[in-house]
Amino acid sequence: MEMGDTTSERPNIVLIMADDMGFSDIGCYGSEIQTPNLDAMATSGARFTQLYNCARCCPTRASLLTGLYPHQAGIGHMVGNDGIPEYQGYLRDDCVTIAEALKAGGYQTLMSGKWHVGGAYDALAPETWDPGGPGHPTPRQRGFDRYYGTLDGAGSYFHPHAMLEDDTIVHPEAAEAGDYYYTDEISGHAVSMMADAARKDAPFFLYVGHTAPHWPLQALPEDIAKYEGRYRKDGWDGVRTARHEEMKGMGLVSERWDISPRDEEAPAWEDVKARDWEDMRMAVYAAQIDRMDQGIGRILAKLDELGLAENTLVMFLADNGGCAEFLQEDGWCQRYATQTPDGKPIHTGNRVDVRPGGPDTFMSYDLPWANASNAPFRLYKHWVHEGGISTPLIVRWPRVIQASRIEHTVCHVIDLLATCVDAAGVAYPTVYNEHEITPLAGESLVPAFQAEGWKRDAPVFWEHEGNRAVRDGRWKLVSRHPGSWELYDMVEDRTELNDLSEINRLQVANMVVQYDAWAERCKVLPWPIHG
Repeated sequence: MEMGDTTSERPNIVLIMADDMGFSDIGCYGSEIQTPNLDAMATSGARFTQLYNCARCCPTRASLLTGLYPHQAGIGHMVGNDGIPEYQGYLRDDCVTIAEALKAGGYQTLMSGKWHVGGAYDALAPETWDPGGPGHPTPRQRGFDRYYGTLDGAGSYFHPHAMLEDDTIVHPEAAEAGDYYYTDEISGHAVSMMADAARKDAPFFLYVGHTAPHWPLQALPEDIAKYEGRYRKDGWDGVRTARHEEMKGMGLVSERWDISPRDEEAPAWEDVKARDWEDMRMAVYAAQIDRMDQGIGRILAKLDELGLAENTLVMFLADNGGCAEFLQEDGWCQRYATQTPDGKPIHTGNRVDVRPGGPDTFMSYDLPWANASNAPFRLYKHWVHEGGISTPLIVRWPRVIQASRIEHTVCHVIDLLATCVDAAGVAYPTVYNEHEITPLAGESLVPAFQAEGWKRDAPVFWEHEGNRAVRDGRWKLVSRHPGSWELYDMVEDRTELNDLSEINRLQVANMVVQYDAWAERCKVLPWPIHG
């Protein structure tokens, strides 16, 4: 199939990203959580089993949007400005976003949801917010025609902060009145934007940046009710086992890979005393994913209603693995409001005397449940072992992918900009706004959509807070900061249980050379960067 011949044949593109969601958290990847709309996408499309993200929210989003590694895009760590171009905390001028590239090629460009690539926003000091000012580029400044969402990385689902609609800071009246849920608003604005775009001749690109299921644990009562009690009997041990068996049965993971052991910091479920409360924490988390899936269903239904589904490329993925952060003890709660807009105190931290889920709570689901989310893999968001960087990728494009299949090829979020411009028939610029543009790091996945057997030419790399890795074919070299290198054969052992570094030192040495060359090219600094 030739692409980009005429405007009418060019696909619309919808890119949907979940936040802090583990590899096994949706139904078509083994979960007990109800995600019928994502499951339907998988039934008619492709499920990728080895797509990798960058282990953390904003670095992944920077890579996704620019087709570069986070350091090349300006977000080598997080959104704080460390005074170094690779660590400035906002998108650099020598990269282009998917929106900028597609807009130059005639696309309408739309975004609803989390931005988190435009500098820091202090939730407790709104007087310091400067969207559009130096160091705080907004979506509309980076190629998007329309925008609704939050500029910061996390916050309340019932009364979010640092919200922007196009170029205007907004304080939704519905949130003040207690009649607001951010996940629904992200989906609703996405649907509205598509409806408006469909009235024009040009195709559209829509980026939907969900915050679900990122902490805080906050969900609607009707969604929580579906899952309350579901986790009471077998807990995280039962979830991990059941999901692993489902994934093996689906062909998503190899029978050769043993599930990683329960994290040593997670107690056996039979030893847990506060089981009702733990059940509720996971029930709220599941409800957040359920509600996100309902919104995705609204987006897919609108495409059908508009007659656009056949030639719309829809991709769904997550920005990192399940999150083990404990919040209060980790210091995160201190960054956010201590009362609701109507003056009620917010109960912050994982308190067993407080029922999770409401607007007056601020909790996380914690390490043991994150261990279940990432089954069968090790570790979590922040680390670059498989639990931190493995994401589902579901692709639906009926004109190109005409039967359900599972794709095991290795790919990375750096590949998605290359994929979008390839599908759209748009050239990637060498100069943009008088800046020489860094060449793409990624490779198009369109050949993998069209036929099985595609393999990437280049290895992929990671560095986040000193955690480092290289994936080259069947081999993965990985280090958990400040530890030494480990080597795994990912064909035989993707759950990273059998370190081969001592018996295959030549492979380690060769891959260290690869990593060092990449780190020098991307100007990765030793961690901590101001040590």
